[in-house]
Amino acid sequence: MKLVAYLRVSTDRQADEGLGLAVQLQGVRRWARDNGHRIVLVTRDEGVSGSHDVDARLGLHEALAAVKHGPAEGVVVYRLDRLARKLTVQEATLAKVWEMRATVFAVDIGEVPRDDPDDPMKTALRQMIGVFAQLERGMIAARLRAGRQLKADRGGYAGFGAPPFGTRAVDGELIDDPGERQAVERALVLRASGASLRTIAAVLTEEGYRPKRTDRWHPESLRRVLARASS
Repeated sequence: MKLVAYLRVSTDRQADEGLGLAVQLQGVRRWARDNGHRIVLVTRDEGVSGSHDVDARLGLHEALAAVKHGPAEGVVVYRLDRLARKLTVQEATLAKVWEMRATVFAVDIGEVPRDDPDDPMKTALRQMIGVFAQLERGMIAARLRAGRQLKADRGGYAGFGAPPFGTRAVDGELIDDPGERQAVERALVLRASGASLRTIAAVLTEEGYRPKRTDRWHPESLRRVLARASS
């Protein structure tokens, strides 16, 4: 059978540990060869959550178009959770493929079973795979949130929002940003000389020191930077 291979890795690399695009492609090609199928197209979604529907995934949309308009007769994924990590999205995507009288395969389970009124267990087993994929995604997300919160409680950078002015994040750790640190030191000197926040903001802007997100300094944002630097 002529198949389109669909590969996906999410934004959360921890959730996809060991499931890089190269691993998926190698596994899919080996499975197709061993089972007498031919891969006629490979599509990819990199850095896209499996909870998103078809419209948010260009690679999946391309795969379905290849089935609808040719040359593919079905879709193969490395694991069913590459198709979706949310049960509703999984079932909706499978329904789209089956409406086109095409077949879906996963390397680990073979042909994905369709609904069979004479064998409801097929539907239940398929949906259980989706339920556990969704559960796994939720548990990983909960662990990451808890870890970030613990880091924040201990005074570290937890990845929420922009790093404090004067620092930047590298591999989840905060390090000094020399350019921004120079701006902080300049502001502290001006403040010590008795300059107002409005005057300091104007001087920093005129001298080319920029905040993280805007082109001009404002007294209130400067107040927060100075308070942090003095604490």
